[in-house]
Amino acid sequence: MTLDPVHFDGIARLARRIRQDVDTSDHRDLAETVWRDWLDPLREGGDVIVEPIGERRRRMVDVTEVALQDDPFPTQHGLDSGTINPTTFKNGLVLDVAHAAMSAVPSDLDLHRGRTVVMTVHSNDATTSLTDDWEVDDGGYVRQRVLHAPRVSRYEAAVVHELALYLAESEHACTNADVVDDLLLMDGPIYPKGLLNWTNRQPELADLLAEDERPRDVVENYLRLVERFVARDVPLAGFVKTPVSRSITRTVRRGAGNAPWVNDAAFFSQVLERREEVDGEWERRTDALTFTNWFVSRGGADRALSTLGDAFGLERELDPADYEVTFCVVYDPRTDVVYRVEAPAAFTRDEDRRERLLLQVLKGVAVERGPPKAVAKADSLARIGRTETTAIQEALERAFETERDTDYDAERWGVNAFGYGGAD
Repeated sequence: MTLDPVHFDGIARLARRIRQDVDTSDHRDLAETVWRDWLDPLREGGDVIVEPIGERRRRMVDVTEVALQDDPFPTQHGLDSGTINPTTFKNGLVLDVAHAAMSAVPSDLDLHRGRTVVMTVHSNDATTSLTDDWEVDDGGYVRQRVLHAPRVSRYEAAVVHELALYLAESEHACTNADVVDDLLLMDGPIYPKGLLNWTNRQPELADLLAEDERPRDVVENYLRLVERFVARDVPLAGFVKTPVSRSITRTVRRGAGNAPWVNDAAFFSQVLERREEVDGEWERRTDALTFTNWFVSRGGADRALSTLGDAFGLERELDPADYEVTFCVVYDPRTDVVYRVEAPAAFTRDEDRRERLLLQVLKGVAVERGPPKAVAKADSLARIGRTETTAIQEALERAFETERDTDYDAERWGVNAFGYGGAD
């Protein structure tokens, strides 16, 4: 025990010294104002970056009733990619290994066995030679390759991580697209937002995304994926478990001078939470899931593939508006968690289809008290745990005849030199 009661008391006194001019009720009132006055549509400069599809409204559905609904889509497939997180070695290599899998509900064991593995390697040694052709293993169930990452002076961890993660995910999706008959639910956004955010980070990463074919090839995979699903008239959507978008809060803060929420998810939680007064205290009502209408999003990472962006000059076979990100927000009061559901605009223009997509997600959340089953199964298949991560890193040490470049934090906390924890 390193903290005595006196230390806890001191921390509490420090907290009481933090002055807040606006209390929680004022935050809720401000959220109501933003919901009512700012989102129909939300503008940034002269551009519309968030606008409702149809009527802007909040809705609710009884948890038990929606859990008992029939599935709008008879079969559902999930997709996810997991990594060991960036690892640096004493020989100068920085790499990450990503592993993508697709799930099926009802189960399909052959499909579950199939995997796509990508190892992305960064080296400052110009003499390093890599063979990066696709190879097949496990009797044809596994496709794998090494990708030589673009050379950068900084941000090696971000480059190897995001290229490995999104190349594995997009390749596995494209390879297995024809297996999906009714609905594909991706675990996370429908586009590689970590990679797309390079445009909003440092100039070196923005230039890399604009000029290097390797990250552009990954983005192109997602465009081709949307086109294949549109051609087959089979919807795809993304279930974002931890939304981090700040497009709304950032724009409101610039326009109004105050937006106290950490991100858009925190804003929507105040918009969607239902409370009632019990014995003089306000308590959260947990009998119903609440959710918004669908919106079109063109801000932040969503801008590049919207009608406001040029998709980095990549060819788009469909109308650019078909690729735009549309989203709705679902709030589960039982766990006080906000989820963001995404889909390309091509699949949400039709009211009946977007209602069916939403109902499928609502049923899944109600039953699972978390991500829908297809998403949870894909996450389970693709996840690389701490024990497996350590074993892979040790195998790489033997293969490279070197050691990981560790520091004190890595020894004590189990994180590498870049601050990434082990994958869960």
